[in-house]
Amino acid sequence: MVRIGIDVGGTFTDFTVSEADGGELSYFKTPSTPHDPSEAILTGIRTILETRGIAAGKVAYLGHGTTVATNMIIEGKGVTTGLITTRGFRDVLAIGRQTRPYLYDFHKEKPEPVVERCHRLEVSERVTASGDVLQPLDLEELGRGVESLLADGVQAIAISFLHSYRAPEHEKEAEHYIRERWPDLYVTRSSAVLPEFREFERTSTAVLNACVGPKMAHYLDHLCADTRELGIGVEPMTIHSNGGLLPVAAARRFPVATCLSGPAAGVIGAAIVSSLAGMPDIVTFDVGGTSTDVSLVSGGQPRFTRSRDVAGHPVRLPMVDITVIGAGGGSIAHVDASGGLKVGPRSAGAVPGPAAYGKGGQNPTLTDANIVLNRLNPVSLLDGRLPVDRDAACRTVERNVADRLGIPLDEAAYGIIRITAANMARAIRAVTVEQGHDIRKLALFAFGGGGPLHATEVAREAEIRRIIIPREPGTMCARGTLMSDISLDFTRTLLERADDDGWAVTIASLETLVRRGDAWLQTEGIAASARVFNATVNAYYVGQNHEIPVSVDLSPIPSGTAFREAFHHAHRAAYGTCFPNRPVVIVSVAVQAVGTIAKESPALLTGGKTLTEAFKERREVYLGLAGWQALNVYRRDVLAAGEVIIGPAILEEMSSTTVLLSGQTGRIDRYGNIIIDDEF
Repeated sequence: MVRIGIDVGGTFTDFTVSEADGGELSYFKTPSTPHDPSEAILTGIRTILETRGIAAGKVAYLGHGTTVATNMIIEGKGVTTGLITTRGFRDVLAIGRQTRPYLYDFHKEKPEPVVERCHRLEVSERVTASGDVLQPLDLEELGRGVESLLADGVQAIAISFLHSYRAPEHEKEAEHYIRERWPDLYVTRSSAVLPEFREFERTSTAVLNACVGPKMAHYLDHLCADTRELGIGVEPMTIHSNGGLLPVAAARRFPVATCLSGPAAGVIGAAIVSSLAGMPDIVTFDVGGTSTDVSLVSGGQPRFTRSRDVAGHPVRLPMVDITVIGAGGGSIAHVDASGGLKVGPRSAGAVPGPAAYGKGGQNPTLTDANIVLNRLNPVSLLDGRLPVDRDAACRTVERNVADRLGIPLDEAAYGIIRITAANMARAIRAVTVEQGHDIRKLALFAFGGGGPLHATEVAREAEIRRIIIPREPGTMCARGTLMSDISLDFTRTLLERADDDGWAVTIASLETLVRRGDAWLQTEGIAASARVFNATVNAYYVGQNHEIPVSVDLSPIPSGTAFREAFHHAHRAAYGTCFPNRPVVIVSVAVQAVGTIAKESPALLTGGKTLTEAFKERREVYLGLAGWQALNVYRRDVLAAGEVIIGPAILEEMSSTTVLLSGQTGRIDRYGNIIIDDEF
């Protein structure tokens, strides 16, 4: 049985291949094709099958993380979308919460609503907050509205009625009416995507789902057709933002759930690998070509959130809590009008990419700076498959940075690296120290193509003493897709007091959601023995506005008293205090239906070479204040378990490069991870 995990990044598309449970994994990278992401996927799969002599029919699993939905939102390239809403509420998207994310920056403007006002139409209908019908849905008015939207070129419609989280019948009636008359029109109803109160976030999430839906469906259909043409008999599943897998049908219906697709897979994989290595408390540090993603993992469990912004638009769905900054290998360095050196967030991406890649890039990037200083191989990357033009990198850094600042070339390149490290360390502190976590007790888990390259500088900047670098770190997100299960979240808004009566309603709601989840898993062909259900109750004290999630057991479901005690404890953990005598309100309940599937079992590292045997070359490398030094360069992928590397040194492998600084010592553990300890 062959299992292939894929991650589509902004610069490279990564592959991890498992040919036997517990066996050695193989890895592959190919340049991404932003114009059609499936093109790079097919190129990679075809190359893997041909070079490894694998019959397409033996592929039993395809899982992939994708940035298709995210990029469409960020770049504003979704389809023209219409919104059907309750009369009087067409401007919910424009009004929002009246908050300013950049309080003192008067040049920052809120993003325009995804749906233009002329495409936000009202219909006559009204349901109360308790679910009673005040005014029936006017279907004739609805039909006229849809016809006018289609005449204006609308290709997708979101339906979001007031209080549909409590009584979705009107939304269902409208959806049925539209689908029956316009079967090719992409329709999203808010009560299907997010059956929760807070109409702004619910409407925003539904609208984004509709906006990216048609193109995401086309992408998935194209990918499925191409893989079938290769002779692969399984459909590719997609990682969604909570780290689980969505089958094609579910990904077509809920494409907005894939906004953190690839990064979430990386966090899930990192949590498993670090726990096996005996270090379950980590900060994940994923540096790609365009961005850096950081996340906290505590006790081997990733942290989750229910809300985040994508390009300024709120998305409210369960997702891995990841902080993203615009700092990656393709981040462009520039000198601003005041003479200050800045790096990012603008990126050269896959096309034209860094100047050193020879694809037409003219701007100096972080990758170019590393090549100038010989931290990256100045001849070629990806085991020789990607030629590097160091002279081009030197020219662009000198012309755009060194000359403008009046400093030597090597100092300019090192300045780019140091500024980037400071930005990355700031993001790490935001998810650790600023959240009350002792950073001294955490390890930095570095992956992505650029993670190991910058981890040692960043760890010192953030005062982290231990670093974990997995095998082939540049493909960690692809590897994470081999460690994920099928899952989907089901939610229901309650707004009930947590007294005896309210808790009885809560229990009944949880049981209903479990039945819905069980039915969904059955349709996906998951055996009853492989079905798992995780429940969460979201609650707050009377007078508060934002809820706290509390995990609850389902077998058996705890008593109302036990839940209230658990809520007080969770509130104290979040805010440092609790109010045992204040009434608790149960806002909503959620059940995650999980279908466990066969996964990659990390193999122990066997065989390998000594450090002397893995020696590759001596190279002059710039190390900041220490200047240029001749360092040993080793082949990381052939090192045996137990080998120790004393810094400064460089370790190269297909998907990444690790730089050890003076005072740092690395050792290869039994799983092939590099564990780096720093004596600073």
